[in-house]
Amino acid sequence: MKNDSSKKIKLMKAARQTKWAPVWAVLKKYGMGKRVHPSAMTAYRRSWRRTKLHIKPRKIRKSHMG
Repeated sequence: MKNDSSKKIKLMKAARQTKWAPVWAVLKKYGMGKRVHPSAMTAYRRSWRRTKLHIKPRKIRKSHMG
């Protein structure tokens, strides 16, 4: 069975989106005096427990149909 690359690409993108912002980016945006959590800058807040991505499996042609 082949690897499902489209599913892996979607999972990689979602993993990047849920990461916190780096510390230097927070300091650059809010300044040295502000104490802001790095998760405040992330666009999508998603947890593997709470919300799923609902990625459907790739359609595979049935072997008996040729």
